[in-house]
Amino acid sequence: MSTNEKQLPVPGEIEEVEGCASFLISPSTPAKKGQPWVWYAPTLPPYPDANEKWMFERFLNAGISIAGVDVGESSGNPEGRRLYTAFYTYLTKQRGLSEKAALLPRSRGGLMLYNWAAENAEKVACIAGIYPVCNLMSFPGLERASEAYGVTPKTLEKEISQHNPIDRLESLATARVPIYHVQGDEDELVPLEANSQVLAERYRALGGDVTLNIAQGHGHSVWTGFFQCQDLVYFVKTHVVSK
Repeated sequence: MSTNEKQLPVPGEIEEVEGCASFLISPSTPAKKGQPWVWYAPTLPPYPDANEKWMFERFLNAGISIAGVDVGESSGNPEGRRLYTAFYTYLTKQRGLSEKAALLPRSRGGLMLYNWAAENAEKVACIAGIYPVCNLMSFPGLERASEAYGVTPKTLEKEISQHNPIDRLESLATARVPIYHVQGDEDELVPLEANSQVLAERYRALGGDVTLNIAQGHGHSVWTGFFQCQDLVYFVKTHVVSK
């Protein structure tokens, strides 16, 4: 995707970083240094979309920037993580953003951001997810994920603990990264039980702070309760503005 094709729900800058289309949306009066920011994923040709407009506007009103980079359908693979690190370095060293980011994974963005976060826990202020994928075995499954990882499904299964967010939580718990997820209990694409629920159980067992907001009767949809969630916005503002 070229930078000319990228559309954003609110005005922002679009440029290439490491050959990948990226965006940065800044508040009207950004901080001179240590600018608080939210890192959104998945940044793909259709995303972020109009559903994110409401929360993006509230972040901006609170003085928080929003950024993202398109690393393709990486499923959180090592190359995607490398590109994420390059993007993080660019934003913090050249654009003056804070060294701690609030991560905002939507759906399969969970694989991307959680796998990066597991290796960079000290750079994460908090994680706020909207029905995020936390389990490669659940979605997209080994067959599809193995294509992104460039290995056979059998090899990926043997190495799953190196790439599966639910198996990589210890560093985040040690760094005391707070987590908030909102997800429906009728999500058939990214089942609650195999994703947010198991992550929450394991994170608590590690002593981590996690809040799971279960939306009764909702699936993997664009219901406004997911995208206009006051509690999610408050959670991010609480943990990122003071960093």
